[in-house]
Amino acid sequence: MRVFLVVIDETDEARSALRYAARRAGAVDGGVHILALVPQQNISAFGGIQATIEQEARDRAEMLAHGAAGSLLAEMGIMPAISVAVGGGQKVIREFLDEHGNIAALVLGAAKGGNPGPLVTHFSTHAGALPCPLYIIPEEFDEAANDA
Repeated sequence: MRVFLVVIDETDEARSALRYAARRAGAVDGGVHILALVPQQNISAFGGIQATIEQEARDRAEMLAHGAAGSLLAEMGIMPAISVAVGGGQKVIREFLDEHGNIAALVLGAAKGGNPGPLVTHFSTHAGALPCPLYIIPEEFDEAANDA
C-alpha cells in the first residue's frame, strides 16, 4: 500500500498538506501516516521539570495528531496511522523514512510569504537524497478548486 507521510503541527499549511495527502491516498487506495514532532528540550538544570515539560509537549503533539486524524476520518473517511517522535525535525523525518520503506511520498506544507518553513527549506534542498518523492503543498492550496 502506498503511504503518504505528513508532518503535522498547528499551522494552516500542515492542514493543507494533510488534505492533499488524504486525497492522493484515496485516489490510489493508499494510506496516510501523520508524524507529530516534539522538539527536544534542553533544560538540564532541573531534571524533574524537564521531564514534565517534555511530557506536556508530547501530550500536546499526540492530541494534535489525534485531532487531525479525527478530522480526516470525518471529512474523507480515511483513518491515518499516527506517530509522535521527539527530536529535531530533519533528523527524525530522515530516520522515519529510513525505517519505513512503505512511504510513497513525504508531504510538507509551505507557509505563505518569504520563508516556507524550515522543513520545506531543508528537504527541498536535499530532495535528491530522499528515498521517496517530496510534495510541497502551498498553504492555501485548494485541490478541489484546482481539479475543477
